[in-house]
Amino acid sequence: MNARTDTAALLPSQRHRLSDAHLDALEEETIFILREVAAAFERPALLFSGGKDSLVMLRCAEKAFGTKADGGCGIPYPLLMIDTGHNFPEVTDFRDLRARELGAELIVRSVEDSMARGSVRLAHPGESRNVHQSVTLLEAIEEFGFDALLGGARRDEEKARAKERIFSHRDSFGQWQPKAQRPELWTLFNTRLQPGEHFRVFPISNWTELDVWQYIARERIALPALYYTHPRQVVQRKGLWVPVTALTPARAGEQIELRQVRFRTVGDISCTCPVESRAATAADIVLETLAADMSERGATRMDDQTSEASMEKRKKDGYF
Repeated sequence: MNARTDTAALLPSQRHRLSDAHLDALEEETIFILREVAAAFERPALLFSGGKDSLVMLRCAEKAFGTKADGGCGIPYPLLMIDTGHNFPEVTDFRDLRARELGAELIVRSVEDSMARGSVRLAHPGESRNVHQSVTLLEAIEEFGFDALLGGARRDEEKARAKERIFSHRDSFGQWQPKAQRPELWTLFNTRLQPGEHFRVFPISNWTELDVWQYIARERIALPALYYTHPRQVVQRKGLWVPVTALTPARAGEQIELRQVRFRTVGDISCTCPVESRAATAADIVLETLAADMSERGATRMDDQTSEASMEKRKKDGYF
């Protein structure tokens, strides 16, 4: 598979040369952005899925705001999760655990509730709900009056994300206009809003997948177990290993195989695939990432393979 790497060849030299000194500057920038949002907006929220990027952002938020005098969570905004109903249970369980450990306010809104209201209608029962998170997110923004949402997207993930600002303005319909982005010269962020508008803010926008894993290793950040190697039944489909689950069963003629895999990203079960790997620690994954020749979304996300412009279209419609 194109995402599989030979880490053994990297071990002697890469361990000697690889430095994580740059992580201090990335962490400092992220903390600055997290504090800027707290100062500039009335009702921000931190998008928190329980995945690796949101856990890195959460660690930076802990450092940015510390704890209250009574020992409670010092993060001044709630955590928000848009649940498709098809998320990996290991991830949602871990999300709940971390929120409880921090004593943070966790708000969960479900695509299934939007379906019950009729604001989301699937083309067919097996359709991925991933794209429909936009509707539920916009409903949550209206319900709580959020004026800024902090997300864990990074520029190295995908072309559309690569050209988005750190402070990404959204109009009153929640839409992103790529040609009408506001300049961010000298780290001066334009946070002006009209009624009904909001910002999507990406504090780890300048991080790479390698940076994220180096930071996880350095900070010893706990993650859901499926980020690390484990045996799983899969089938090969369109060049990807598709997990065999109740939501994604094997099709006629497909051969089920038991492989050692891990997930590079943990989105909706219906569109997220693992990669072959025997990496059991964050340090192992750092070495794998050094040799990877495809972004994590390109290597694992079926919903990004529909067209070159699929992500940009979804973002224009209100996606994360």
